[in-house]
Amino acid sequence: QLHLVESGGGLVQPGESLKLSCIISGWILDHYAFGWFRQAPGKEREGLSCISNSGEHTNYADSVKGRFTISRDNDKSTVYLQMNSLKPEDTGVYYCAQARAPYCGSDYDPNRFVSWGQGTQVTVFS
Repeated sequence: QLHLVESGGGLVQPGESLKLSCIISGWILDHYAFGWFRQAPGKEREGLSCISNSGEHTNYADSVKGRFTISRDNDKSTVYLQMNSLKPEDTGVYYCAQARAPYCGSDYDPNRFVSWGQGTQVTVFS
């Protein structure tokens, strides 16, 4: 398992942007896919995006498609989530997670992910 630490959350207004970072410690980082999830108060954890080990393949939940972009820099041991056009419903704690495999699955079943960060808070207020 790898150790993950998220950062970059904050308090923003609708329409603004944030870029989250997930710094990963441990070796063989490029053997695994990584995902981003969020959890809003009183709701279940929601899968948002996933990126394959090479970065070649990505997928997005419908709720963020076209607004969020996932990327990774294996040399910097970092996975990113660029979030544009933020909405109040994007509010929540955002987590990055290490997948068990080098590829992304067809869904965001949390059981596909073996390590999680501590989360970073994103609040979008009017």
